[in-house]
Amino acid sequence: MPNRKTAHIVSHTHWDREWYLPYEKHHVRLIKLMDALLDKLDEDPEYRSFFLDGQTIILEDYLQVRPQEQARLEKHISDGRILIGPWYILQDAFLTSSEANVRNMLIGHKDAKRYGQPAKIGYFPDTFGLAGQTPQLMRQSGIHNAFFGRGVKPTGFNNTVADGDYESSFSELEWEGPDGSKVLGILFANWYSNGNEVPADLGEAKEYWQRKLADAAKYASTGELLFMNGCDHQPIQLDLPEAIRTARELFPDTDFVHSNFTDYLAALESSLDRELSSVRGELRSQRTDGWGTLVNTASSRVYLKQLNQRGQAMLEKVAEPLAAYASLLGAAYPHDLLQYAWKTLMQNHPHDSICGCSVDEVHREMVTRFEKSRHVAEAVADDSLQSIAEHIDTTGFAAFGPDAVPFTVFNTTGGKRTGTVSVEVDVLRHYFREGIPFGEMKSRVKQLELADRIVVDSEGREVDCTITDLGLQFGYDLPDDKFRQPYFARKVRVELEAADVPANGFSTYAVVRSASQAAASAERATLVTGDRTMENEYVSVSIENDGSVTLTDKASGQIYSNLCVYEDSGDIGNEYMYRQPDGETPLTTRNTAAEITILADKPYEASFRVVHAWDIPKGAEEKLAQEQQELVWFTGRSSGRSKETVRIVIETTLTLEKGSRGLKVTSRFNNQAKDHRLRMLFPTGLASNVHQADSMFEVVTRGNEPSAEWTNPSYCHHQQAFASIQDGRTGLTVANLGLNEYEVLQDGQNTIAVTLLRSVGELGDWGVFPTPEAQCLGEAYAELMIIPHGLAKPEAAYNEAYQFQVPWTGVQVGLHAGSLPPVYQWFGWQGEGIAQSAVKRSEETGDLILRWYNLTSSGSELAVTPTFAYRQAYRSNILEERQDAVEAVQPGEALRVAAGPAEIVTLALEIADTGNIG
Repeated sequence: MPNRKTAHIVSHTHWDREWYLPYEKHHVRLIKLMDALLDKLDEDPEYRSFFLDGQTIILEDYLQVRPQEQARLEKHISDGRILIGPWYILQDAFLTSSEANVRNMLIGHKDAKRYGQPAKIGYFPDTFGLAGQTPQLMRQSGIHNAFFGRGVKPTGFNNTVADGDYESSFSELEWEGPDGSKVLGILFANWYSNGNEVPADLGEAKEYWQRKLADAAKYASTGELLFMNGCDHQPIQLDLPEAIRTARELFPDTDFVHSNFTDYLAALESSLDRELSSVRGELRSQRTDGWGTLVNTASSRVYLKQLNQRGQAMLEKVAEPLAAYASLLGAAYPHDLLQYAWKTLMQNHPHDSICGCSVDEVHREMVTRFEKSRHVAEAVADDSLQSIAEHIDTTGFAAFGPDAVPFTVFNTTGGKRTGTVSVEVDVLRHYFREGIPFGEMKSRVKQLELADRIVVDSEGREVDCTITDLGLQFGYDLPDDKFRQPYFARKVRVELEAADVPANGFSTYAVVRSASQAAASAERATLVTGDRTMENEYVSVSIENDGSVTLTDKASGQIYSNLCVYEDSGDIGNEYMYRQPDGETPLTTRNTAAEITILADKPYEASFRVVHAWDIPKGAEEKLAQEQQELVWFTGRSSGRSKETVRIVIETTLTLEKGSRGLKVTSRFNNQAKDHRLRMLFPTGLASNVHQADSMFEVVTRGNEPSAEWTNPSYCHHQQAFASIQDGRTGLTVANLGLNEYEVLQDGQNTIAVTLLRSVGELGDWGVFPTPEAQCLGEAYAELMIIPHGLAKPEAAYNEAYQFQVPWTGVQVGLHAGSLPPVYQWFGWQGEGIAQSAVKRSEETGDLILRWYNLTSSGSELAVTPTFAYRQAYRSNILEERQDAVEAVQPGEALRVAAGPAEIVTLALEIADTGNIG
């Protein structure tokens, strides 16, 4: 390393919008910080620049209170003295969907461009581990670097070659994603506050810089040393120019500069003269003691993760695709509404928010934001459904009489779909404006005969269904051109098997009178084969005396036993980390008698109810409260579980649908116990040293056993849609809705243990912050699906798990002609090992954006066949910027594009005149 060094001092503040204080209290402090920053930049040209934590939401938060400061703010940004972006917020990528991470970058860039240019800095200062596809996400955003604080262990310059996948010889390294994308990684080896509060006093500065320069040089690969002048909610250092002059006087052999990331990177890259360590894939700190990436935040306040999953799915998998399809028929695409919904949702995505590791007030406000975002998404979806419904030709149902009631079921996933769908329709409606006397109107609606109603598909074939009379219902329309229109209706709920609904498309049905031309019903079928058994073409299910499930995969003959057993253990940790009391043996429902009854027996669906009345410890011993108050670090606590017990009644519903490859599992209970963790166990009995899990744009392979350095007795992991184990012949996938934590137990069975609930009473970290609401007392639920692989490739099970994430949608349709047939698909596609991710419109170009990603480590080809008119297709990056044009081999044939290993593939279709379908 050269004798001459440069100390790059980068001023910043890491701004958690909400954490140990509620949002508005942090907000007030932010206003003070920004006021002071603008004044300092105005008054002192030596205070060169400030990095605004990589998130543009800070600008919104400041201008919400100080709108009069916009011009001053814009000036300093355009002059390059305040660096902004590239993100909207600093998220947790393991707990937020793939598309949420893309929208975060997309919106961050858009907002930054209103002021100037976004900083092309991949900034992750305190992210609790990093997803493996982050390098590809960066490269597709025009960013060639990643600054981060967790997930890699630096070894120091004495090691010329690091000795592990998660180690680096230097604080600078090469980080490679599973697709081969590479970025320059900058590890905050001495944390993102290693240049905080620089002394201006000569005596203090000498001791400070002797220590700080040595610490940085220990890990640096060049003489370009990075010092981060700031920390969490740190006010700006007003006397920094004076402190820098002091440092220059004391250490003339070092160049001290008030720098920025752009200048630092340029200097670093020009100085690199040695090979850097290469780290590949996700950064989850497996080469450290197991505590560093705070994995148990994946199970803190599980209800937040469930609300997030529901909101993300409604936005990206329902509202956006439906709005895009409606726009192809002439409807305006609601860019602003969708961005508002995304921003509101993403305000819950910062790590201290979505991770559930803040004070109670923070998470109460999050629930409201989740609801606000979802309500907007639902409104967009409803408007889009109505717009599309006007174009669907339902005249074929007129043969069943004028009182036929058509409805359409939409499949907004990327694969053909079969499943049980529930749609509510009005079989009779009288508007108040019709002038019918009030009593007579109600009487007409209530007396309508419904016993003879059936459901037919668009070919006139009767469909197995259940029609539930919901009786007299009040409703109203809100027309665009007149006052609200109230009515009384006779509403029914139609439940049916929607079979083979095309991907990115829909199928139309109708409620009709059975005396019509419908074909005769087939003999009633059943999936129930005994008082505790059920079976379809793919699996057979048996429920044992203790409520556990034995599932047989009919394709391979593989039998999975003791599934769905509950496990409960104590937790004397905090919102960040699970900590089981020393010497405790977890309780389970194995060999505990359960009450088992048939809940539903329908031709298209069967379900059983399993009830456990289970006594578990009421909480931790009283000693835990004392240890919390005295700030005893959680690894050193000695509290056990209370001898007093409380009864928890767990109702498990096991549902098997006619055409499903898996078994749905729903758990409901009223939690009245504290300081514990509840999991569901899925022993696979499969021999494998590794397993797979869904992550951001990736199905990642992870080892079942931790590295030698791992000292945490728990070896939990993050998941999004599923975790899976396979042995080369068959396998088992366990899908979930918003249950982001699992563990593969080292029990000889490779049991997948999914966390359903974790109850703790404190925030943890640096102080005493009680969080009684993190005990999650009250009603709780969990939804999972068990999917055996059979002899097919595991991607078939993965796609089933992805469809499990997405709700069905349906809409009542008028009896009318239209430009769309009753069964329709906007585009078809094929690609081995590929999953569909997004369908939306680009705000900047108006292009239809279609995105997929390759689940495998092998190259593949994607063939896309639109059924609508378009002018030109382009490859695109995630910022929706057109790249190379893509041509069909022949007009009207499929667009064919290569999909490299683990590659994220985005197509941008320039749309012809809207309303031109075909």
